[in-house]
Amino acid sequence: MSLNKIIKNDKVIVITGKYKNKTGIVTKVVSEKNRAFVSGVNLVNEFNKGNNKGMEKKEASIHISNLSLMEKGTSKAVKVKVSLVDGKKVFVSKKTGKAVR
Repeated sequence: MSLNKIIKNDKVIVITGKYKNKTGIVTKVVSEKNRAFVSGVNLVNEFNKGNNKGMEKKEASIHISNLSLMEKGTSKAVKVKVSLVDGKKVFVSKKTGKAVR
């Protein structure tokens, strides 16, 4: 089992593409396809049929490689590495050495 760097409820920033520099919180991760749903990012129109006809804005998934974790104190993207602290795997910022989660 691989260790995903981005999981549900992480605060992330988009680093490439149409939504570059937008931030949001991960609402869902599809690890089989390496995609994540981020609140307020990659909105598409969904056409409803039946009783509730009309259009509705919906979040579409974005590839995990286009996302980066954000450090708690700052609003910048941070590179992370996995290190062992008291027998647990913890994501640590490569630059500052502080725990990200």
